[in-house]
Amino acid sequence: MLRKWTSLENLGGWLKTFQPAQIGADRKERLRACVGMLAGLLLTGLVTRAMLGSYAAVPMLLAPVGASAVLLFGVPASPLAQPWSIVGGNMVSALMGVICVQLLGPSIATAALATALAVAAMFLLRCLHPPGGAMALTAVLGGPLILGLAYEFVLVPVGVNSILLMLFALAYNNVTGRRYPHAAQPDHSGKHGTVDARPIDRLGFQSRDLDEVLQKYNQVLDVSRDDLESLFLQTEMHAYRRRFGEISCEDIMSKDVITAEFGTTLEEAWTLLRQHRIKALPVVDKARRVIGIVTLVDFMKNANLDVYEKFDEKLRQLLRRTRLMHSSKPEVVGQIMSKPVRTARSDLHIVELVPLLSDQGLHHIPIVNEERRLIGMVTQSDLVAALYRGRLADTDMG
Repeated sequence: MLRKWTSLENLGGWLKTFQPAQIGADRKERLRACVGMLAGLLLTGLVTRAMLGSYAAVPMLLAPVGASAVLLFGVPASPLAQPWSIVGGNMVSALMGVICVQLLGPSIATAALATALAVAAMFLLRCLHPPGGAMALTAVLGGPLILGLAYEFVLVPVGVNSILLMLFALAYNNVTGRRYPHAAQPDHSGKHGTVDARPIDRLGFQSRDLDEVLQKYNQVLDVSRDDLESLFLQTEMHAYRRRFGEISCEDIMSKDVITAEFGTTLEEAWTLLRQHRIKALPVVDKARRVIGIVTLVDFMKNANLDVYEKFDEKLRQLLRRTRLMHSSKPEVVGQIMSKPVRTARSDLHIVELVPLLSDQGLHHIPIVNEERRLIGMVTQSDLVAALYRGRLADTDMG
């Protein structure tokens, strides 16, 4: 009896694996995808008809293109939905189908062979696109109309449909806030020309850890490697946030911020940096909105101080005011400041500053309020001190 009950439990557990997982998209995202598919397929069909008026017998929309639309508008971040995947995947699959049916004739066996060859070609050309399998089947089993097109089928209508749908997806996804194409993020691991991992990676998992796990996994993922890494990093940061509590930029920022304006002379700005022993001056307008930032590095670059010969003389020459109407060198802060400036809201959690002040190499981040007016400044030292205090508090509680 016990064995029978255990078997039923195992059967129930196995059946639960068929239960669909919840989709993480909210109603707004689902509506965005549906509207995109509606408009994309409609416009693709209409433009195809307008372009191919002389091909009256050619289908204006192919069924597999509907599957392509699901990927392009429903999961535009997927590696299977990128421009080369849809155009290359559909066209090379159609080509495999046409070659097979021309050599072997239409049959179920030919359709199966064409689909297998299409997948092999898509793997080889790095344009894996699931609707490509249906495109190969269509080329073989699409009936007399499709068979009559022969190799022309690859360009018309497959190529035309795929390119038009991809172009509309390119416009629609970006207009509605979805980055497309979803290209791989640049690798900043060698930013300083060394083999060291990025600062943000040194205490958590590293990129090479993810690469090794993916290599052992040995399956195609419907999510890009960079998105997967980003999700892991965000999860790690969320855990840090929960651990350190709700510490915002407003809690750790310096509030008495020394600033400069666009017209502040270089001599005045340099004096402020030396007098207050600081390394950066936010540049603000009359409404105290940040328009730039001037640092010691900006002075060094404009005085050519990376060449140490006549160091003092070059600096004095840069700072010295020109009494003439015209000058061949910068005279005011606005001419040497760095812009645009990365700012942070006062209510931003300090954990969100970690990648900015480590991986991106920033040393100072101006803090602004809801009206984007400057209210403070956070430095690397402020962040280190805050994280250290949070660690001590965590240790005391333990």
